[in-house]
Amino acid sequence: MLWTALVLGLAGSFHCIGMCGPIAFVLPVDRSSKSTLFIQVFLYHLGRLLSYSLIGLLFGFVGKGLYLAGFQQRLSILMGVIMIALVIIPVTIFNKYNFSKPLYSLIGQVKYKLGLYLNKKSNKALFSIGFFNGFLPCGLVYMALIGSISTGNEIQGVFYMFLFGLGTIPMMTAAVLLGNFVNVSLRVKIQKVIPVFVVIIGLLFILRGLGLGIPYISPSDAKLQLSNNPANCITIENNE
Repeated sequence: MLWTALVLGLAGSFHCIGMCGPIAFVLPVDRSSKSTLFIQVFLYHLGRLLSYSLIGLLFGFVGKGLYLAGFQQRLSILMGVIMIALVIIPVTIFNKYNFSKPLYSLIGQVKYKLGLYLNKKSNKALFSIGFFNGFLPCGLVYMALIGSISTGNEIQGVFYMFLFGLGTIPMMTAAVLLGNFVNVSLRVKIQKVIPVFVVIIGLLFILRGLGLGIPYISPSDAKLQLSNNPANCITIENNE
């Protein structure tokens, strides 16, 4: 199911332009040299991929803990249901509870660091901007994090978030090079489609957890448990 991360990143790229576009538009890149511009844009994306991967590592451990606690493949069903619920339930309901309030001070520090580095023109600054950019709160990132939890493995959690970030690169690169090239009306139309992709991915996670025996989509319970348990894989290799 790692491929769903790439799909989520590609499909949600227009959302990324709306959320992180203002940062991409004003990146302190050197446009006088194509080679320097390429290196700086690469460093910006490398910073984002690193932060996404670190977050994926953390939430992959959370998923592993849930897996070891006995959830096993049912973890995939739970994460799929949560993913769909976050799309269906009105945002106003979540706003009442303000779940992100405990993170306000941390987010404030991230924004402060971003402000400092946006005023500097250096390769280190571009990498740092990308790194801190990855920690900004974003609904699409939250969806990807749910996916990383469902992997039930810290390594796969890293790969899930890395692939998600990889999927956002084409559109974010275009934002850096071309500026705000997507008009508001088109962006609004595309953002209305993004929840559909999220629901589809949520359904795929649910199908995966059901273990219906469908190759690649819903493998049998035995195969699913085996693939999520590295110890079993090692045992099989030794027996061979």
